[in-house]
Parts: sequence; C-alpha cells; structure tokens
Amino acid sequence: MDAVDTEQPATAEAAPEQTTAASATLQLTDSQKLIKHGLIQGSIALAAFSMWAATDAWLAVTQLPLANLLSILTAIIAGVTVSTVIHEWFHFAGAKLGGSRYTIPTQTGFFVYDYNYADSSVRQFYIMSLAGQLGSVVAIVGFYTLIPLDTSGRFMLLAAAIGSALFGGAIEWPVMLRTRHSHNPLAELSKITPRVFNRSLSFGLFSGLLVFFSFA
Repeated sequence: MDAVDTEQPATAEAAPEQTTAASATLQLTDSQKLIKHGLIQGSIALAAFSMWAATDAWLAVTQLPLANLLSILTAIIAGVTVSTVIHEWFHFAGAKLGGSRYTIPTQTGFFVYDYNYADSSVRQFYIMSLAGQLGSVVAIVGFYTLIPLDTSGRFMLLAAAIGSALFGGAIEWPVMLRTRHSHNPLAELSKITPRVFNRSLSFGLFSGLLVFFSFA
C-alpha cells in the first residue's frame, strides 16, 4: 500500500507538465500562421476564380445566354474575392516592411494580422494603409493586362475589382486624411459607423456597375 500511495502524487504532478509540453508543441509560430492564412485565403481566391473560369470556358464553347449570365455573376464573386485578398496581403506587406507592430492571429479570418496602433507610428500606419491601396491597383492592372476584355463576363471581372477598390478607398482614404490632423488613426477608424460602411459599399457597387455598363 505504501508503494502505491507514493507513486500516485508523482503521476499527478507529471500530468500538468505533460499537458504544458503538449500545448507548447501545438503552438504555431508566426511563419506557420501566415502560411496557414495564405493557404486558406489563397484557396478561397483560387476557387472563386476557377468557378468564373469554368463559366467563361463554357461560354466560349457554347455561346449560350445562360453561360453568359453565369459568367457575369461568377465574375462579380471572383473579381471582389481576388482583389480583396490581394488588397489585404498588401496591407500586411506594408505593415511588415514599414516596421509596424502587429500580431498574427491563430484563427483564420478576413484580416491577416491584428495591427497594434498603440505601438506603431503614424508614418507606419500610412505605409500600411497605402500599401493596401497599391494592392487594389495591382489587382486591377493584373485583370486588365492578363485577361482580354472581349466578353461581358471578362469585363465584369475588371469592373468588380474596380468597385471593390473604390469601396475600400471610400473607407480608408477619409481615415488617412483625417489622421493628418489628429495623428490618431485608431480614433479616426472608430468613426467608421454602419452608415459610413453602407455608404461606401453603395459607392463601390454603383461605381462597378457604372464601369460595366459604360464599356461592356
């Protein structure tokens, strides 16, 4: 009985140590988190683009009105998704290259990183913000130069990217302009109310449709 009693505490003490060691093993490094985010978001963008490409190929083969309609609808999804992913990763590149402080979340979501406004300068905020705007331009130029604009669906792909860029710009540019005076980007971001968001969304939507119907 004495031998059994002396071994039980040792086992009980070892359990927390084993749990701690297992938790440490399961923790991901920032690089691993970024790879995870990149794979998931990249897969989503690729899936959206592939869905549009399939309908575009169907239209090229059959010239069916239904194929044309689906090509336009899937182009909206693909254009917005691909341009948004590029926009957000350019934001991250700007944060990293500008020396901003940030953390990489474990859970995958819309944003690649959590920006630390308190420990980042206004200059670093501008670098991060402008990099995202550059990403939107890169997406637009990429669609324009790499995809012939000879069908309605292909032109909608470009129009959707333009609308997405204008939506993001309608939110972010006023924040950057106000920050020039307040030097407090977090306070300016807090002014993005649901009304501001919906107004910016409407601006991007109608701008994209205007581009499409003007030139398609």
